[in-house]
Amino acid sequence: MTEEPLVSVVVATNRGGPFLAEALDSAVAQSYPSVEVLVVDDGSPEPDVVAGIVGTRPAVRLVRIEPSGVSAARNHAVRSTGGDLVAFLDDDDRWHPDRLRRHVDVMTRRPDAVASYCGMRTIDAAGEVLVGSDQRPAPTRADVVRGPGVMLPNLVVRRDAFDAVGGFDPGIRQGEDLDLVLGLAALGPLVLVEDTLVDYRFHGANTTARHRELAASLREVLRRHRTLAVADGLDDVVAAFDERLAANDRFAWWSALRAARAGWAARRPGAAAAEVAWAAWFAPSAPVRRLRSRGSAGPSAPAVEDRRPAG
Repeated sequence: MTEEPLVSVVVATNRGGPFLAEALDSAVAQSYPSVEVLVVDDGSPEPDVVAGIVGTRPAVRLVRIEPSGVSAARNHAVRSTGGDLVAFLDDDDRWHPDRLRRHVDVMTRRPDAVASYCGMRTIDAAGEVLVGSDQRPAPTRADVVRGPGVMLPNLVVRRDAFDAVGGFDPGIRQGEDLDLVLGLAALGPLVLVEDTLVDYRFHGANTTARHRELAASLREVLRRHRTLAVADGLDDVVAAFDERLAANDRFAWWSALRAARAGWAARRPGAAAAEVAWAAWFAPSAPVRRLRSRGSAGPSAPAVEDRRPAG
C-alpha cells in the first residue's frame, strides 16, 4: 500500500486578527489525515495573541521570526516543514474539509503536475458569499499566463517544484504569488480540482486595496517572465503575456475609476482627480471604458490574480 504524502500547511501572519482561529480550524478539520500545520509569526506586534490562538490547537505548530515580510516568512516556514506537498493558508481564509484530500487525489493521478488549484469563492467578513468561483482549466503554459484563476490561496504545490523555482521572491511586495505561479508553469502542468474548496475573505484590511502598488507590481512580474519567454522563443506564451499586460492596464483603470467615484462621493474632488491622473499616466494607451464589477469586492476586477492579504 502506497504511503499517503504529507501535506505541509503554511500560515504566515503578522496579526492575530478576528479570523485566524477559523482559518486554523479549517486546516485542522481536513478529512485528509496526513497533514502538518505550521504558523509563522512574522514579527507581529502582539505575539501573545497569536500564541494564544495557536496554543489552543495542539495540532498546530508556531514559530516566530523577526519582521521579514510575507515572502520571507513563507519561505522560512516551508524550510521548517517536511511535506511532499505544500499549501498556503491565509490568516483570514478558510477551507472546505475535503480540500486537501481532493488535491492529493488529483495530483496522485497526475504525477506530471507541478501543482494543482481548486475553485475559490469570495466571502465577506461575515462569511456571506460575494463572488462565486470562476476558475477554469489551463492545459498549457500560455493558458496559465492568461489567468485561469490560479492564486496562492487555492494552490497546492509539490515541494520539489517550489524549491526548483526558488520559492517566493522577497523583493516583490505584491504579486509574489503570481511570480511563483508563472515560475511553476515553466516547469510543468498545473491541474484544476473541479470544485469550490476555498473561501477567500474580502474585507477592509486586504492589501489589494492598494491598487496602485498592486498594478505596478503585477506589471513588473509579468514583464520579467515575458522576457524569459522571449528568450526561449515561445511565441504563444509571449502573446499570452501581452494579453495579460493589457488586462492589467484595464485593472489599473478599473481600480482608479472605482476609487475616483468613491472620492467624488466623499466630496474629495482632488483625490478623485488624482486617481484618474494616475491611471492616465500608468496606462495611457489602455481603452477607457466602463468596466463592470460583479460586486463590491476587488477580486472581480480584471487581471487581479493576487487577491490575498499580505500577511
